[in-house]
This record gives sequence, C-alpha cells and structure tokens, in this order.
Amino acid sequence: MINAKPGEASLKIYLINLDRAADRLVTMQQKLGSIGLAAERVSAVEGASIEFPIPDFNEVAFRFKHGRRRNPGEVGCYLSHIECARRLLASSGEFALILEDDLEFPDDLVELLDGALKQNEKWDILRLSTVSAGRKFRYSRLTDRRSLAVALTREKGSGAYIINRRAAEWFIRKLTPMQLPFDLAFDLEFFAGLKSAFVVPLPIDQQLGLPSQIQGKRGDFHRSKLHYVTVMPYRIFVESSRLFFRLARLLGLLAMGRAAAVIRGSTKAEKRMMPLLDSKVTQVGEPR
Repeated sequence: MINAKPGEASLKIYLINLDRAADRLVTMQQKLGSIGLAAERVSAVEGASIEFPIPDFNEVAFRFKHGRRRNPGEVGCYLSHIECARRLLASSGEFALILEDDLEFPDDLVELLDGALKQNEKWDILRLSTVSAGRKFRYSRLTDRRSLAVALTREKGSGAYIINRRAAEWFIRKLTPMQLPFDLAFDLEFFAGLKSAFVVPLPIDQQLGLPSQIQGKRGDFHRSKLHYVTVMPYRIFVESSRLFFRLARLLGLLAMGRAAAVIRGSTKAEKRMMPLLDSKVTQVGEPR
C-alpha cells in the first residue's frame, strides 16, 4: 500500500494475469518487487471458457458501435478489468492501480504515484500507458520529471491506470454490459462527468512485443463494410463530444493555473514589500 501522506490516501495494486500465463506473473512480480511494490493477482477471465450469451456482454450494441463480431478474448479482458473495480469497492482502499501483465516500469514509478495521489482531486482516471501517439496537453506538474496532461483525441490501450472509487462505481454501473472493447469504453469518462488525465512523459511501456493473448487473428472478428453505416456516425459523435468536453476542461484548468500563478506572484510581491513598509512605519513613529 502506498500513502500520499500517512493516513491520507491508500492505493491498492491489482495485476491481471491469466492462469496459463505463469511466466508473465513471475516476471511482473520481479519487476514490481525491484521497485518496492507488490500487487494482488486478479485471475483474468479466460475468453475461451465463456459460454455465450452472457448478461455482461451486449452483442447487438457491440456490433452497432464497434462494427466487429464478438471476440471472446476481448470479452474476457473486459470482465477482468471490471473485476478489479469490484475489488476496489469491496476493499477499504481509495484508489487502485490496475496493471496488465506485459509492462515495463520506470525507476521513478513510486515517486510519481505519490505525486499523483497528492493531486488526486485533479483526476478520477489517471492513465500511465497508451498504444496511441496523440498529443497530450500538460496542465500540472507531478514531479521534476512528470506532469498531468489532457488528451483531446482517442487513446487506446489499458495496460496501466489508476482509478478512484467514483470511477470504479462508473465501471460497474455504466460500463456493463460490455458494448465496446475496454480501452475504448473507459476512454468515454466525460459522458459521466468524470475527469481523465495522463501522466507525461508516459511512464509505463505496454508495447513490449509480446504475443497478444486477446486479439488473435483480428480479421476473424471483422464485419462487412456495411458496418460503417452505424459505426462511423457513432464514432463521429463520440470524437466530437470528446473534443468538446476535454477541451473545455483543459481551458478551465489552464485558466485556473494562470489565476493561481497571479495570486502567488501578488503574494510574493507583498512579502517583498513588507520589510520596506515596516521600515517606513518605524521611521514615521520615531520622535524627531
């Protein structure tokens, strides 16, 4: 458990790992142990073992919004992330760092986690990795090396991220049944009034070149080109909404940052003036 300050904020760490991937578990435990962290293993849902239909997967909505046939591995991945949210809510923890099992960690991970928890009012979902390359706009410094930032475009990948209890409740209440791949679904936090942020430079690498345990042959799950009749209008709606909500939030954050800088500058100027004012008061009060 990591504390931002003693007794102030607790962080659970969950590591999603398939039972058949014992080698990945050992490797991840070694990597975490080398920087002084330990994770609770979450047994990933094996997609091949799911007997469809299931209540937690809406196939009609999935095809309408995503345009692909059901991928059991993708469904298993999704349900594994939802299980992590359930575990957080069942615990006394305030936050959860959720990890997949194919990651590389930086040497300053503990420092940036402490910094992130100290600024937890600025995010509900804090993303530490991505497989996209969209520009991210900084708005607050976390450490000497890292900052908080907002992404205005879609970011894929859910290898490493932190959530608070509010986000965990959203995962369970609104992200089930599954209608999109998980990394696309939790990138829609703005519809729920939640705050999403990135740490930049990105601290955790989730592109290690390991074989995917989810995708398999992607072509097996494609639909015909007719799916664009539903997918493209939905995607245009989502992307325009993301740009609107996140840009509004970014501008608000930058405005608040400038106002705070002005206030700090005024305070410093007042402190510089105090010795001079005190001197003048003393001189005026002295008898001639």
